[in-house]
Amino acid sequence: MQIAQVLAGYTLGGADLLRRAMGKKKPEEMAQQRGIFVTGAMKRGVEGRLATYIFDLMEKFAGYGFNKSHSAAYAMLSYQTAWLKAHYPAAFMAAVLSSDMDHTDNVVGFIHECRQMELTILPPDINHSDYKFTAANAETLRYGLGAIKGVGLAALEGVLEERRANGPYADIEDVCRRVDLQKVNRRVLEAMIRAGALDGLGSNRATLMARLPEALATAQQHSRASEAGQNDMFGLAAAAVPAPGATPGPRAPVPDWDEAERLRGENETLGLYLTGHPINRYARELREVVSDTLGELASEAPPPGHNGERGYAPARNVTVSGLLLGIRKKAGRVILTFDDNTGRMEAVLFEDAYAKYRNIAVKDRIFVVEGGCAFDGFNNTWRISKIKDMYDVDVLRERRGSRLDIVWEAAEAPPDFAARLKELLKPHLGGRCAVWVHYRGPEARAPVSLGDAWRVRPVEALTRGLEAWLGADKVSLHYASRPNTRPAESTA
Repeated sequence: MQIAQVLAGYTLGGADLLRRAMGKKKPEEMAQQRGIFVTGAMKRGVEGRLATYIFDLMEKFAGYGFNKSHSAAYAMLSYQTAWLKAHYPAAFMAAVLSSDMDHTDNVVGFIHECRQMELTILPPDINHSDYKFTAANAETLRYGLGAIKGVGLAALEGVLEERRANGPYADIEDVCRRVDLQKVNRRVLEAMIRAGALDGLGSNRATLMARLPEALATAQQHSRASEAGQNDMFGLAAAAVPAPGATPGPRAPVPDWDEAERLRGENETLGLYLTGHPINRYARELREVVSDTLGELASEAPPPGHNGERGYAPARNVTVSGLLLGIRKKAGRVILTFDDNTGRMEAVLFEDAYAKYRNIAVKDRIFVVEGGCAFDGFNNTWRISKIKDMYDVDVLRERRGSRLDIVWEAAEAPPDFAARLKELLKPHLGGRCAVWVHYRGPEARAPVSLGDAWRVRPVEALTRGLEAWLGADKVSLHYASRPNTRPAESTA
């Protein structure tokens, strides 16, 4: 207001109108005030270009400005939190996570920051976790049970109070017997199993999920009998439930879920992949294709000369890969969010450009994205500002897969190796990818090309079948430097 008075001749009332216009950010009012300000300043001998520049600075400051007393308070708070983060990183991040644990998107961002700080994040555990995130030691955090989706405070208060009073839980049956099943119902327990919070109570998550119905039924029968002051004639209900701290009897384990199912359960209940990431399966081959990881791009400083200007800086061409986490529309644009386990980044398209990818852009699928990466001054972050091409892993493999290497260990391979290999390859013949078999015997080793007649489409169905048969370390796929390039034969 004082600038407007001194520089442009505003009255106190007029300066207050300018202040309110800037606060409301109404374009028509701002345009009118700009004219009044520049005209008044020019009458007082200020050059028009300089007056416009000063008005722009005032408008920018109005976006987020505060007085000196606020500045001092924020400076002190910033210093204190920076000191805590530097000297007590685990405790600090546990407090930060706990303060926002009801907002999954924010928790995901903080977990990424913990990993960048090289802090270890232990999964939730019914026998060790509290409701909130805690610091296990100076470099380790324990996930809070309260951050599991579908598990409320009322349910967890009873679980934690029982643990404190009577010690850790022995197994899934012990949990069902000791907690209030009106609050800790089947849905809550299933969420805790998928999140990994009961991993210490059984051989694997699939076994825990399989045992849960019987454990609930036994606990409910025991509860009804206790309430009625009865026990069954032969003591079967009591025999089915071990005493607190007792070693559970032998039970046949169920084969565990595959990695994809395990990670899907974590993502549904925690909002992130805690013990792995779907992209890890393809990490080795994607390294041959991508130019940058999302973490590397996201952590770069703004380009030189950007000076905090609003808008996009010039883009540079990149090839990245990531899991498509979300698709949302905003102001005539479509925003795709990708995650590659090193960081997250958004790709922004106009709706007409998005139409090209509408049918393939499926959440929880891994894509390769070719486009321009630019710094977005409006949001102070890096973004893929223009997608030139986007395709999934199978398309990548068909376009650029040049050589599929298969190791044949004579000492380990079954006698029908050749027949079984032929059976697996035949449905995928007709592609550009050459197949090489690397024979390793006790007296000889040799790479053998199967020739042009056995070129394949190296889609995931083929590589998964080969890996399930021979082991992941016996199968590797290599890429050509350019799409649709026929690979040269190689003994590598």
